[in-house]
Amino acid sequence: MLSLLGRDVIMKRTIEGMIEAGEPLIRQATDALRLYHQAKAGGAPEQEVERLRLCAESLYQAVADYQLRALGEPGSTRH
Repeated sequence: MLSLLGRDVIMKRTIEGMIEAGEPLIRQATDALRLYHQAKAGGAPEQEVERLRLCAESLYQAVADYQLRALGEPGSTRH
């Protein structure tokens, strides 16, 4: 049986690995959100702003799902 400290070390390594593995996806989501805010602030056409919002939202959902699956939890329902 693992000690409490041992479990903490394993969990930390698991989370660090999960973050490193998901880093490109996290970066994409962050970039998409930045583009959305820039378009909104810059007065881009409403249709473009909405497209960028949906893209950012989708990428953030993908990050959340990835992190849940990496921790062994079910993510969003996939179709």
